[in-house]
Amino acid sequence: MQALDFSRKASTTCEPRPNRRRAAPLVLCKAHSGSAGRAKRTAAAPGSKSAPPAPAAAAARTDSPPAPQEAAPVPPNPQHAAAAADPSAAAARQPLAPAPQLIVSAEDFSAPSGQLLPINVLHPPSPADVYRCIGCTKPECQGPSGCVSAEMAWRREGDGYLKQILTAKVYRIAQETPLQEARQLSKQLGSTILLKREDLQPVRSFKVRGAYNRMSRLTQEQLEKGVICSSAGNHAQGVALAARTLGCSAVICMPTNSPQIKIDAVRELGGTVELVGESFFEAQVHAQARAAAEGRVFISAYDDPFTIAGQGTIGLEILRQVDMDDVDFIFVPIGGGGMIAGIAAVVKSLKPQIQVIGVEPTGANAMAQSLVRGERVTLSKVDAFADGVAIKLPGAEPFRLCRELLDGVTLVDNSAISTAIKDVFNETRTILEPAGAVAVAGAKAFLQYYGLEGKRVVAVTSGANMNFDRLRLVSELVDVGSAEVMLAASVPDRHGAIVQLLEMATMPDGRPIDITELKYRYTDVGGRAGTARILIGLGVAPGGRPCRALLERINGEDGFFATDISDMDLAQVHLRHMIGGPALRDGAGIAEERIFKVDYPEHVGMLHRLLSPLSPRWDITLLHFRKTGNRSATALLGLRLPEEEVADFWRAIGELSAEFSFTELSERESSVFHMFI
Repeated sequence: MQALDFSRKASTTCEPRPNRRRAAPLVLCKAHSGSAGRAKRTAAAPGSKSAPPAPAAAAARTDSPPAPQEAAPVPPNPQHAAAAADPSAAAARQPLAPAPQLIVSAEDFSAPSGQLLPINVLHPPSPADVYRCIGCTKPECQGPSGCVSAEMAWRREGDGYLKQILTAKVYRIAQETPLQEARQLSKQLGSTILLKREDLQPVRSFKVRGAYNRMSRLTQEQLEKGVICSSAGNHAQGVALAARTLGCSAVICMPTNSPQIKIDAVRELGGTVELVGESFFEAQVHAQARAAAEGRVFISAYDDPFTIAGQGTIGLEILRQVDMDDVDFIFVPIGGGGMIAGIAAVVKSLKPQIQVIGVEPTGANAMAQSLVRGERVTLSKVDAFADGVAIKLPGAEPFRLCRELLDGVTLVDNSAISTAIKDVFNETRTILEPAGAVAVAGAKAFLQYYGLEGKRVVAVTSGANMNFDRLRLVSELVDVGSAEVMLAASVPDRHGAIVQLLEMATMPDGRPIDITELKYRYTDVGGRAGTARILIGLGVAPGGRPCRALLERINGEDGFFATDISDMDLAQVHLRHMIGGPALRDGAGIAEERIFKVDYPEHVGMLHRLLSPLSPRWDITLLHFRKTGNRSATALLGLRLPEEEVADFWRAIGELSAEFSFTELSERESSVFHMFI
């Protein structure tokens, strides 16, 4: 099922809610009439049941934009569910908190970039959304109230988090980072944009704050036994540095496909690295099991009150560094939710009229979906482009705080994130990692979506641990969807047609539009004689007046056609490198060809593992893979797959690890790809 696309037209009269006190009465949003969604729910008993309808109404903040329709998630492939949740494996090792039952797809929930999504505060709390210390087996903590430890009692007090943030022990190793105005970006957006430079911390990430604040509370006996965590990057370095400072041992469990630069960084800080599993989930299960077996304390990256309080010192610094009466918005990236929960806790305690807005990538929108639904959800898979925030399941305590305190969440795509990396580089000559630029991308999208100017905005740049080999992908995605449009076009296959197309590419004042990319390959087979297919990039913003006028000119010319595919990630990463014509056999197209996008961890040997159960049984008609430096990779795989062999195919890929997930191209993706390949 195609995801619902929330039209901006429906929100043209909406403005972000004006400043208000937290105690203001809630206003009910109009119940959305879209499909309730078909998400998969796992059950304790064998079998499963469909998700209940979405709540009749979602309570939004005062005068906030109306609730968008919620997309209808498609039931995930069984492989996805296995990859997203394996409670039996975890339970076999040690007791864990109840896992949320709702498994959804990130791809089937969409909203315009920059639109403020509402927060559902009417849905009753789920027992699975109650905070418990990881590995806790105390009977009194297993009830509906969750953790009742005296050490954590403050988290439920009205000023509990404020007191903990004010007394947080972070500055023995963390630095108070500057708040720097982005002058070029401010001029571009007509508002003052201030960057909270957490990328300047000793480990190039904010994570050191929470790690040290949590570990500084350990007893001498706990320090002697040591700590353990699971992480593929920034949290690992924060824990290793904190352990070295406190004089205790630290074991860092990292997936086997972790970048070597991050493995080396952890070891240089004195951490003991254990490479285990092919995913963060496997590394986490192993780390928790080893913590129980050895008596080590497991240090959570985000789902721990002391960790949240440590991250909250960022918000305290922001309020000290500016005139807090003159700040309108603070944008914060969301992964597990620890940083934004801490920032919101202090900001809403001291200056509640400042709006705190979370930002997530469209392919890793676990918190956004959770807040819209009113309960935590688990993503069947995540886009790991912004790997620092690519979390399948938000933390329980961060979810509670975000639900109570945030003013909304907005989504941004990978192109917007890449463009934000470029924006910050132009300002600071620092290259942020994708997760570090998410808040900047969200601030830009939000201001542009609502047409706001004259605002004072803070965006947290959360990290700069960029892998060098990812720069190629980032540079390819820069400006696509913001300052560059990509069109799939067809023109009559005759002399002069391409020149005629280029002559149409003009601005309203007659100046030529900059051509950033053009790909064309002649073919007269496969039923394509008489029509030339062209992939063309132009230096205008998608949806803008010059772009709309160009599309009208092209589509109004006899025999010419063009469609905007700037928002199609597969086109940016794969199609633009694959212009070559259709798969043919004896001069005719292969009617039984099916094309899949296959997601799997990016490390040596995975392509061979992918193809081994499939070849030589089925003909491979297409294969495209490019190393990106991401935690996960996507390959395009085409097979000649007769209908009677489809069931055998799914059984064959069942031999693969659950880390491989197959998804057939959507109807829109398929129509565009078949123009060229």
